[in-house]
Amino acid sequence: MTKEFEGKVAIVTGGGSGIGRATAIRLADLGTTVVVADLHADTANETASTIRRSGGNAVAVVGDLSDPAVVDEVVTTAIRDFTAIDILINNAGIMDDMSAPHEVSDAVWERLIRINLTAPFQLLRAVVPHMLERGRGVIVNTASEAGLRGSAAGTAYTVSKHGVVGLTKSAAVMYRDRGVRVNAVAPGGVATNLEVAIKPGAAGPASVGAYQSNIGRVATADEIAAAIVFLASDAASNLSGAVLPVDNGWSAV
Repeated sequence: MTKEFEGKVAIVTGGGSGIGRATAIRLADLGTTVVVADLHADTANETASTIRRSGGNAVAVVGDLSDPAVVDEVVTTAIRDFTAIDILINNAGIMDDMSAPHEVSDAVWERLIRINLTAPFQLLRAVVPHMLERGRGVIVNTASEAGLRGSAAGTAYTVSKHGVVGLTKSAAVMYRDRGVRVNAVAPGGVATNLEVAIKPGAAGPASVGAYQSNIGRVATADEIAAAIVFLASDAASNLSGAVLPVDNGWSAV
């Protein structure tokens, strides 16, 4: 697997921490040049610095992906500095406040959809023409167990991740004969710094809490990163449109 990643260029969003950081470092260790995109300057720069200290090549792009200008900057940076984009890892995301539909505010809804679904769509839209021009490319989206069921999170997060699943499948069909593969991972519980600020009195925890006993062992970020890198590798050359649960069997319960 090492040689196949040498000389390739990847964009990893949410690359400053958690799954994104683990994925960026794993790809860099395999020889990939990485554009680390993250909201937080300190963590984005730390990931890029860690990669460079280990002999890899990385650059950080800092900004809020809910802003289309930041999406454009991420893609422009990859093309300007490294001339190509071989891999897009749409990983950045935020959690909701566990609200049920009747409790979700417009602000929470719009923020969740903007970050978790619209930004991945816009990045995919911006990256695909470069991949089509070269006749190859790989996109891996981070969905969630919440994209496979209705009992893993609040309404806004659940809807956003179901949307990521739909985006993955639609794009896979659209580009299946043009050299671009699109897949997703669906993590279950993962030990990251993703914050869940539960809305006081929200119906979500009581409604879905009864189902949480099925979550099983909480994964490390590196375990999810390993699955992402597999989907980006030639070992997955005939996989497109797949949504791979990485959840210790939660989706099988």
